[in-house]
Amino acid sequence: MIEPFLKWAGGKRWLVNNYDHLFPLYFNRYIEPFLGSGAVFFRLCPKEAVLADTNAELVNAYRQVQAAPDRINHLLDRYQQSHCTKLSYGCRRSTPQEPLERASRFIYLNRTCWNGLYRVNRRGDFNVPIGTKTIVAYPDQYLQKVSSLLGNAKIIVSDFEQAIADAREGDLVYVDPPYTVTHNTNNFLKYNAQLFSWDDQIRLYRVLKKAASRGALITVSNANHECIRNLYARFGIQHCIERSSNLSASAAHRKKTTELLITSFETKLKDNNMIPKKLA
Repeated sequence: MIEPFLKWAGGKRWLVNNYDHLFPLYFNRYIEPFLGSGAVFFRLCPKEAVLADTNAELVNAYRQVQAAPDRINHLLDRYQQSHCTKLSYGCRRSTPQEPLERASRFIYLNRTCWNGLYRVNRRGDFNVPIGTKTIVAYPDQYLQKVSSLLGNAKIIVSDFEQAIADAREGDLVYVDPPYTVTHNTNNFLKYNAQLFSWDDQIRLYRVLKKAASRGALITVSNANHECIRNLYARFGIQHCIERSSNLSASAAHRKKTTELLITSFETKLKDNNMIPKKLA
């Protein structure tokens, strides 16, 4: 197991830290079309994977870490030596063209911005303010280990439908879409609706049903909302799981909330290992 090299709003470290028993140990390829920080990927450490996202800068960061961890380390060390508010806001305004420079800038901003949030304005400019974290560089040999794990992963910019289209029997598909519901009740959900509409939620459900019919193992993270529960009412098992809300900057003000984890399979214990059993 390796910790993710990025922090991401809505990341699933809490999920794999508390509910990893709901994921199967045995599967063929691992497919994740809403990549983010890839917390589930890094916990499961699959031998073969398809990792996808529509965020081209995120995908580029993964590709550069996969291909050139030493060079990324070198560039991050330079950021570490010069990190300050002036550098951070100057970096926000920069637009490097070379992929390695773009990746190191992306990781630097992710490491030092407020709460690891990735957000751009209508012009596509990164606009998250600087945070309190000052550590940019990673521990020695850490990115090399990440690169090794990513070695057999196909990392692509794509819509979820394209990424899931090739899922076959025995593949594990984990999806963690933006939590859009039919009637948004807060600004966070309204923001997500601009990126991922309710029509997209329905399209995702249909794509997952087709993949499950081909024998793929499906795991879905989503909002514990009536419209989501109804959408997946005839699809697998719905697990209501608890987590702390991470929208507050102060841990003392974070409240308990729930999410859904939906699986197209059930698990049974055999020789102390979790074996997926497809539902009829």
